[in-house]
Amino acid sequence: MDQSPTLSRFDEFYKHRTPPWVIGEPQPAVVALVDAGQITGRVLDIGCGTGEHTILLAGAGHDVVGLDGAPTAVDQARRNAAAKGVPARFEVADALDLGSETTYDTVIDSALFHVFDDADRARYVTSLHAVTRPGSVVHLLALSDAGRGFGPQVAESTIRDAFRDGWVVEELSSTSYRGVVTDLHADLLDLPVGSTVNEPAWLARIRRL
Repeated sequence: MDQSPTLSRFDEFYKHRTPPWVIGEPQPAVVALVDAGQITGRVLDIGCGTGEHTILLAGAGHDVVGLDGAPTAVDQARRNAAAKGVPARFEVADALDLGSETTYDTVIDSALFHVFDDADRARYVTSLHAVTRPGSVVHLLALSDAGRGFGPQVAESTIRDAFRDGWVVEELSSTSYRGVVTDLHADLLDLPVGSTVNEPAWLARIRRL
């Protein structure tokens, strides 16, 4: 499997172009979770990017913090929150080493899990374990291996295997992930740059034991 992208690579991406996962709004699958009352307690938006989900949750009154390893993304997220008048909190942090000083009841992972290689995926799940407690829930949205190569893709078995020890996968269903076509994918998808796509994805609800 390919190696996980470095944090510096992500930061450079945010500095020099708009990533295809930045759509200017929350993912519909995450909005549906919020509307269904699935987001409770203290919330971590891990890999928050430019902050759309953190802003959504903070605006709805949730106790939430958005973390990302790319300082440029966090700066953009703070500007986005200020522009919307939402007092959202953002911090720079390494998802592979979150520490254990703060624990969360709900974790939202929108398109982070699928970027990791096998070794870093195990480190990531261990890191999530350290910042959750028994009963905490991770909502994981990841591009599916049924997709067209819009980004890194994972199989259902990859998710289940990663969360085998110390967790239970309560639900894992098919959904979609919204993105914007850039020059990186225009030829592959045979679509013009700027097109919106809804690619196959997994949505998992995973509970910490």
